[in-house]
Amino acid sequence: MDKFSFLNAAHTAYFADLYDQYLQNPDSVEPSWRAFFQGYDFGSENYGLDGEIIEGVSTQIPEHVQKEFNVVKLIDGYRMRGHLFTKTNPVRERRSYSPTLAIENFNLSESDLETVFSAGEILGIGAKTLREIVHHLENIYCSSIGVEYMYLRNPKVIKWWQDQLNKNDNQPNFSEEKKKYILSKLNQAVTFENFLQTKYVGQKRFSLEGGESLIPAISNVLFYAVEKYGLKECVLGMAHRGRLSTLVNIFRKPLNELFSEFDGKDFEDENIDGDVKYHLGLTLYKTYQNGKNIKMNLVPNPSHLETVAPVAEGITRAKIDKDYEGDDSKILPIIVHGDAAIAGQGVVYEVAQMSRLNGYKTGGTIHIVVNNQIGFTTNYLDARSSTYCTDVAKVTLSPVLHVNADDAEAVVHAVEMALEYRMRYKKDVYIDLLGYRKYGHNEGDEPRFTQPKLYKNISKHPNPFKIYSDKLISENTIDKSYLDNIIANFRDTLEKEYVKSKEAESSKVREFMQDRWTDFERKGIEEMLETENTKYPKEKLEHISKVVSTVPKGVKFLRKAERILAGRSKMVFETDQLDWGMAETLAYGSLMEEGFDVRISGQDVERGTFSHRHAILRDEISEERINLLNINPDNKGEMQIYNSFLSEYGVLGFDYGYAMANPNTLTIWEAQFGDFSNGAQIIFDQYLSAAEDKWKAQNGIVVLLPHGYEGQGSEHSSARIERYLQLCGEDNMIVADCTTPANFFHLLRRQMKRSFRKPLIVFTPKSLLRHPKAISSINDLAFGEFHEVIDDTIDKSKVKKLVFCTGKFYYELLAERETLEREDLALVRIEQLFPLHLDKIQKVIDSYPNVDKYVWAQEEPKNMGAWSHMAQRMDLVKLEVCSRSYSSVPAPGSSTRDKRRQQRVINAVFDKE
Repeated sequence: MDKFSFLNAAHTAYFADLYDQYLQNPDSVEPSWRAFFQGYDFGSENYGLDGEIIEGVSTQIPEHVQKEFNVVKLIDGYRMRGHLFTKTNPVRERRSYSPTLAIENFNLSESDLETVFSAGEILGIGAKTLREIVHHLENIYCSSIGVEYMYLRNPKVIKWWQDQLNKNDNQPNFSEEKKKYILSKLNQAVTFENFLQTKYVGQKRFSLEGGESLIPAISNVLFYAVEKYGLKECVLGMAHRGRLSTLVNIFRKPLNELFSEFDGKDFEDENIDGDVKYHLGLTLYKTYQNGKNIKMNLVPNPSHLETVAPVAEGITRAKIDKDYEGDDSKILPIIVHGDAAIAGQGVVYEVAQMSRLNGYKTGGTIHIVVNNQIGFTTNYLDARSSTYCTDVAKVTLSPVLHVNADDAEAVVHAVEMALEYRMRYKKDVYIDLLGYRKYGHNEGDEPRFTQPKLYKNISKHPNPFKIYSDKLISENTIDKSYLDNIIANFRDTLEKEYVKSKEAESSKVREFMQDRWTDFERKGIEEMLETENTKYPKEKLEHISKVVSTVPKGVKFLRKAERILAGRSKMVFETDQLDWGMAETLAYGSLMEEGFDVRISGQDVERGTFSHRHAILRDEISEERINLLNINPDNKGEMQIYNSFLSEYGVLGFDYGYAMANPNTLTIWEAQFGDFSNGAQIIFDQYLSAAEDKWKAQNGIVVLLPHGYEGQGSEHSSARIERYLQLCGEDNMIVADCTTPANFFHLLRRQMKRSFRKPLIVFTPKSLLRHPKAISSINDLAFGEFHEVIDDTIDKSKVKKLVFCTGKFYYELLAERETLEREDLALVRIEQLFPLHLDKIQKVIDSYPNVDKYVWAQEEPKNMGAWSHMAQRMDLVKLEVCSRSYSSVPAPGSSTRDKRRQQRVINAVFDKE
């Protein structure tokens, strides 16, 4: 006992606090104390450091100190596991977890309940009885809010959370005015849904009933952010559950417009097909009573539930870069998820992983999960393996607050804490809003088929507005007449707008972020085929060439890098033979001098998958990243280029959002190999090809997809040209497959010089990057233009067979023609596959007076490539096809077999057996 007599000499609060520090972060404790606590912990388990049982170690510590340490462990237990024992499920019994937080599990007993323990000071309540300490712990960790934060690793952040939670025992303490505001937003949410249920029986609306507290949550967090932090803008991404209520009750979408959509009226704009009402977006400016403003953006979305998340993040980053000069505290991204979707969709993980990367971070996102505890008809036990739907948050060590959606004040309190965390630490935070879904998935199906017990409980359960209004009446914050008045007033507003909607003959689709697009007009096929002036002065191109081929003063590059720069200089100033990489660099450089920004992202884009770009070079000594294009003193724009993480879906979605918010930035996503775009097909289908027709949303995203058959097998040959051409409608996108560096140069410049924006898909080369004939002169760039069609240069009077082709296959056909010395066959390159410039193609056809056979030649199998597209779209002549046979795979795994098949197609073009 004498050995530990020093424990009697100081106040136990000191030891309790020290032990608490040790439990959370052992390394923060002075080494001798750390050794003591380690010994104590081992002793408490009756084991020594060498694994031998130690008899009576616990009796060596004074009993009151031992008990103090036990109380600290109890507190730590609530912090670690309290979220498992909360009252957060409004309609179900929680699953049971063991061990519980019963005091007996911490070597305490009922006889200790009235003992005063200094460990209470850890909670900020001073020395208190164990009963009072447990009461405080239950309030903080096990009432309507369960908090997961102890895995965050940073002791300062953990301490911040503990301090926040200790305030008012993690219980809201709102003014009467704020309580009434919360009630008003709940009233709007509940009354609105009831109104729709009455007026539009059986129509899909994906109601918020059971999760109505989402409306006061978002509304309050925005006001709080504007009031306290000077927030200027928010970007909200959400799927369809609760979207209509959000549009009306937060974004103030005109009710009569929504009711017209419910009536199924046609859209006033004949040039768009529009979308269902719960997919549409909206942008508006809102002024609060204090005179402060916020710009609010609700991003349009498809039915792929989590697709909107990376798009919203990309929009946010674009605005941070362009509008707020890198200040991410002025704009807040909020993503609203469903519980089944956040647990089941892989893109959620991709978005989480991009959240702190230099090219994609947005200063932290508030994620709110509308947790219905059911996905369509699937029970949550069948929807995930993890304990919580939000467990993806732990990947990035993001805190999670689980909240009972029936407790409106707790919900508002939780989102305000989440906002405080985001603004302070610039990291993601998750709110799990645990409620239910009152009706079936779309109000038209019967949920009792699959969840009879749950829906029996739900049918008897009062809504959050009823629960909260009863609470406010009981505490005399409001009376019955006040309640009846706000319900009647909002109901009257709904009725008036409903009547007004009957006068309208059509519906309208409001443009999203319309202020961003005031200088751009929506254009059709005729304008897409017009020639744009993409010339750029030769002396300026030579100036840019000088910049990108010169080692900056005071910088030391690797010898190989210096050779690359020397090669650039030689192309322009000696041989006048520019390769693909040089033409691409000059396209970016010229646009930057004209005031356009450039953003490129994708896997290995800084160097380029095929080592052709070298946009970023590193100082050999300091390893500083240097982008030579950015040091041009004549620049009015800036280039950002980022190697992405190994994602296609999330990154393309992000860059699409970036381009949506920054039409004057040349925004490029490059696939490492063209077929990698398969993983992002949802973004292509739902956004790139369809957004303008659905939502009036223009977008100038450029997608570079390396394509070409070089014997690299099934996965590294084809970018699946056929898929993108199949997505082409009347005037929705541009698809190109250039064969010369100059044409690529003019294509990129045309993309930005036009007064409208369309997504551009470019099938870029691999072997052509260094092909001796795939070159252009500086004059081709300075004085040329983009050619949708490139005609042959042979004697046309001798030509009997006209072969149309595209991309790298042209050079193989050209080489064969030269070998055979054939003069009766012409090769015409279709550089823009969509829209086809039929007038120019016809002009080429007419220039060959003696042709009696027209062929489309491609290296892809007959059921792939551009053949089907050409057969449908180019009806000027009767086309035959030379291609590989129908195949289920793009190419064989054997390079020998691949070459044999390639030669067969070439032989067929030249009528060789």
